[in-house]
Amino acid sequence: MDVDLLPLRKRITNTFKLCGFLIRSENSSYLAEQLLPFDAAERDKWLTVITENLQSQKLLTPHVERAALEKAINELNRVGLDEGETVFALIDAFTVPRFRYNQRVKKFELDTQPRQLLTAPRMKSDYMQQRYAMLLQKTLRHDLFAPAVIQDGVGAEAQAKKFKLQFAENLLATSTMREAVVLGLLTQLKEGKFYVEDPTGCVQLDLTGARFHAGFFCEGCFVLAEGHYNNGVLKVDGLGFPPAEPASSSRAFFGTANTWGGESAKLLKYSAGLQELERTNTETTIVFLSDVRLDLPVVMDKLRQLFVGYDSCPPQAIVLMGPFTASTRNHHELRHHLDALGGLAAGCEQLKKQTDLILVPSSEDPTAPNILPRAPIPECLAAGLLKAWPRTQLATNPCRLQYCTQQIVVCRLDLMAKFCRNTLHFPEDTSQIEQHFARTIVCQGHLVPIHPIAMPVHWDYDPALWLYPLPDLIVMGDSCQSFSSSQHGCTVLNTGSFVKSKFAFKVYIPATRTIEDSEIPDDLE
Repeated sequence: MDVDLLPLRKRITNTFKLCGFLIRSENSSYLAEQLLPFDAAERDKWLTVITENLQSQKLLTPHVERAALEKAINELNRVGLDEGETVFALIDAFTVPRFRYNQRVKKFELDTQPRQLLTAPRMKSDYMQQRYAMLLQKTLRHDLFAPAVIQDGVGAEAQAKKFKLQFAENLLATSTMREAVVLGLLTQLKEGKFYVEDPTGCVQLDLTGARFHAGFFCEGCFVLAEGHYNNGVLKVDGLGFPPAEPASSSRAFFGTANTWGGESAKLLKYSAGLQELERTNTETTIVFLSDVRLDLPVVMDKLRQLFVGYDSCPPQAIVLMGPFTASTRNHHELRHHLDALGGLAAGCEQLKKQTDLILVPSSEDPTAPNILPRAPIPECLAAGLLKAWPRTQLATNPCRLQYCTQQIVVCRLDLMAKFCRNTLHFPEDTSQIEQHFARTIVCQGHLVPIHPIAMPVHWDYDPALWLYPLPDLIVMGDSCQSFSSSQHGCTVLNTGSFVKSKFAFKVYIPATRTIEDSEIPDDLE
């Protein structure tokens, strides 16, 4: 116990007693650490304000728990912000709101039905139908498919060519159609025979001679198939993706509802207070590392250098993505490695006070099946780390971050390899492979647009994987070569492997929306 904290802890305990509260020693130590940087007068002021906040929370018992203290401190840090507005928040994938498209009113509406991991069998098709409805409504709004409008006396035929989107049932009801464009799921219902399927039926595709647009066309993704239909088969001339849509256009169909998740009832994207904070906090950074193998001594050495280096200029958050140990190891060994991770920050007091340490597990980490979204690492395995670094947060995979008005998705998945193994057509221009990757997930509006056999998904929680409306930044922890690519106002960043890339990592600067490549050198002396 730090001797400097003892008088302050006594002061906290006495102040709380006078206000009718009881506080445990570990919680008084936590609060003392938060107040230690202030002088005596400031501490008394903060103590008064904190106890007033606790009284307004209407606690059920006089015992003040850690969660209530953190809530009080977080609310006090939001001076100048409205209720529910936070500067930085981690959003659990299992709490991401689910919206359904209402065809009648042409709006997305919040679905408040309870969700569960072992859900009803009907959800196996329902989650794909909801994904289809999301893609259909934005496709129909695109200039190529929206009804032609006569402007300034110019007829529709003189304007750009328009396409009429057909449904499978329209094709099946006729024997031939010269020009047909169908939106549907690319699926293989018979061995070696591909179909495009929508809620009205399925049509066989003839892909010989088809021109593939940019992207990875895997079974399980949604495609726009253009060609001519004859006797039950659509001879495809061109195969592309549903068009992407800027986030500003998409949000108009959600109203002011909070589509991102978090405590706020309204979307924080338009908060004037947060916009000002984002603009003025030019030194704020978020650090991303993937493939952080805590069971390798060289990795632990590099992390120690990272923590010491950032102690003088703490970032908003350091995001570590797994796997944290070799998959063949005993699961409980992870506990010892996480304890050791907490020990690496010894002496880095400013870092531990000001920076959130976020752990995102991979499919190889223990206690959860290889299904997305994946539950976080259990607290029982990270108890030592949580004690050593109180601002540690155990995240789901994927998870969402909110910094001021910016929306960030973080996912640890070797998705590039899955795309390359499962695509029907490998892109000819391999020098632009990262552009094909980014375009695939942006146009599909989903993190894993691939067959469920290649990457299973919890049916009831599929909206946690949606990328609609598009976020500001998508951070993939893929072990392939690092890259970044921007599509329709959304930046797709791959961190690469911390181990394989000579300990390289990425630093995101929200104020300028830029990404910096960083690396821990072999010798800092």
